[in-house]
Amino acid sequence: MSPDKPLLELICPAGSLPALKAAVDNGADGVYLGLKDNTNARNFAGLNFDDRSLAEGIRYAQGKGRKVLMALNTYPQPATLSRWHAAVDKAATLGVNAVILADPGLMAYARKTHPDLRLHISVQGSATNYEAIEFYRERYGIQRAVLPRVLSLAQVENVIRNTPVEIELFGFGGLCVMVEGRCLLSSYACGDSPNTFGACSPGHAVRWQQTAKGMETRLNGILIDRYADDEKAGYPTLCKGRFEVQGETYYALEEPTSLNSLEMLPEMHRLGVAAIKIEGRQRSPAYVTQVTQVWRAAIDAVKRAPEAFATQAAWTAQLIKVSEGSMHTLGAYYRPWK
Repeated sequence: MSPDKPLLELICPAGSLPALKAAVDNGADGVYLGLKDNTNARNFAGLNFDDRSLAEGIRYAQGKGRKVLMALNTYPQPATLSRWHAAVDKAATLGVNAVILADPGLMAYARKTHPDLRLHISVQGSATNYEAIEFYRERYGIQRAVLPRVLSLAQVENVIRNTPVEIELFGFGGLCVMVEGRCLLSSYACGDSPNTFGACSPGHAVRWQQTAKGMETRLNGILIDRYADDEKAGYPTLCKGRFEVQGETYYALEEPTSLNSLEMLPEMHRLGVAAIKIEGRQRSPAYVTQVTQVWRAAIDAVKRAPEAFATQAAWTAQLIKVSEGSMHTLGAYYRPWK
């Protein structure tokens, strides 16, 4: 690996200015964020950055030597293409360290209009092999690829071995049962594609209602779950709902659980993974603080002595507290037959 190529940078979510500051203050090497519209894939009310908070966030992070990556990772539509172009222009003008893109047309615009702007391909771009990544590098100058959470580490190694593009992996956070961002379930229920609207299970379609049977959560009228009084009512997404199937009620598609690849850090270090990404722009600054602290300590430990690295029980306990369903998994990374 080239000595100037990054290794295990910690990239943390910033859904707000307080979350950005929490990430920076607790050891993130960089943050990723989005604007208050559908140019990014976390288009929820109360999240993201307007012009003023974006400028302040960039000043704060870069003033402490940290990177700011702007997610423009949804797919423009013809009638509103100018909004995505304006977002790229804003990113370049304000001096973000990179933009994270999924749409090839937007990559072409960025490269032509702002040739010095660093481009990363989003997980939404679904580049799962080195041939695809090399296409984006040769055609659009992509310098980093965020890999979808569907590859084993052996497959990740094959990608890294065959492209000079930096590789960023998700390390912790929520999982998606679909190919990244292409949620047909959400589109079916709400009529809004996450790839263009910018949100799976958009807030306008979500309802909580206390009933005689318990707290019910609905998505555009569809009953997603029913909670007893002693249960925490989660945000309703179709893939993680409890449904009655042949007389039995259970998580029919996917149980709520979080990816946690902490124990695989030595292998990621050996492979030359450029960055570890923490999911959760929709989560609170307290979540960002807690997860950033754990992953900063773990990454520092593996860089000091990869052969001696061991996951600490205290780290796992902290992450379990903020995991979906209080459970975690290695996901696709661990496939011993691969």
